[in-house]
Amino acid sequence: MVRAIVGANWGDEGKGKITDMLAKESDIIIRFQGGSNAGHTIINDYGKFALHLLPSGVFYQHTTSIIGNGVALNIPYLIKEIQSLVDRGVPKPHILVSDRAQILMPYHVLFDTYEEARLAGKAFGSTKSGIAPFYSDKYAKIGFQVSELFDDALIREKAYTVCEKKNVLLEHLYHKPLLDPEELIKELQEYRDMIAPYVCDTSAYLYDAIKAGKKILLEGQLGSLKDPDHGIYPMVTSSSTLAAYGAIGAGIPPYEIKDITTVVKAYSSAVGAGAFVSEIFGDEAEELRHRGGDGGEYGATTGRPRRVGWFDAVATRYGCRIQGTTEVAFTVLDVLGYLDEIPVCVGYEIDGEVTRDFPTTARLEKAKPVLTKLPGWKCNIRGIKKYEDLPENCRKYIEFVEKEIEAPIAMVSNGPGREDIIMRK
Repeated sequence: MVRAIVGANWGDEGKGKITDMLAKESDIIIRFQGGSNAGHTIINDYGKFALHLLPSGVFYQHTTSIIGNGVALNIPYLIKEIQSLVDRGVPKPHILVSDRAQILMPYHVLFDTYEEARLAGKAFGSTKSGIAPFYSDKYAKIGFQVSELFDDALIREKAYTVCEKKNVLLEHLYHKPLLDPEELIKELQEYRDMIAPYVCDTSAYLYDAIKAGKKILLEGQLGSLKDPDHGIYPMVTSSSTLAAYGAIGAGIPPYEIKDITTVVKAYSSAVGAGAFVSEIFGDEAEELRHRGGDGGEYGATTGRPRRVGWFDAVATRYGCRIQGTTEVAFTVLDVLGYLDEIPVCVGYEIDGEVTRDFPTTARLEKAKPVLTKLPGWKCNIRGIKKYEDLPENCRKYIEFVEKEIEAPIAMVSNGPGREDIIMRK
């Protein structure tokens, strides 16, 4: 059985916790896209962790964690992340890396940084992790695949070709130091030695695992609105954030994905630039940011203060629809306990007309939120285990959101720990 865990919005919905919780009953957890550009925060018996490349199931000894072919693989970063777990007393996880995964190179990070600086005020709000240059090279077919590391002649030939192209840009567009192909070859050989123990044909491994009836989780990064096709283009990431891409990024048949758990936050938050209709500012935003998440709304990768806003039913209904949501995990509900009344964005006003449909970016930039207010519950709901024990106004908020987003809320998270969850259906 394959279940995908994905985000409905801009990322930062709390997918790490949900994956960590569901990993307990799973055999295999797969990262199928993205790289170390966004983090998942996990709180468990070992402490608090911000994972970036590793799947959120690495804390269980019975699981196998897979880095799929769709991932932007920063090899030294992966090795460092594994070591950082071991250094903090976590047993070394079982990890497999797809032989078809592409390698994120240091020059991708450089190009990302140079381009954001060149664009200045028109930058894309990149985390400068090299993601856009990495995927550009992958689709321009000048990237390095893990399998190629084991062919010295191929690496040498490609290194010279890549440096020739990159150096034109470095010299004439960015006015930065040039790449040395011999240095690049040496780097790739070092990467080969680092990653060799983990490499296998993960698609074949998963084919056998599915036949054997294993429980498999696909873990997505970011959320629907950061998808390059269906999100707030161009302020998006460079790989598909949708459950449908899980089949491609992991190398499994699409019909095997039976459950799509879409993680939805009880209010909105976003790291980076782009349209965000329900965003709030000033003291109101600062209070929500300060109370939000565990230790506040700050990016797991960048430490940047997240932009925050009220729950956006228009964006979330759309986000759930394009994920193909079969159930929703509703997170950080406990954060809202301080409010007398809770605004919810139920429509967008664009050029004087109100719509419930999520528009394309140019129209989205003009949208103003249409808010409705629900009464708050004014108490701490952490520690509650049963849905019926939640305050009435809290249940009403959940049921209002469920009706608005047209997807069943099966899990309600009311605290940062893996046990802080109410199973509803």
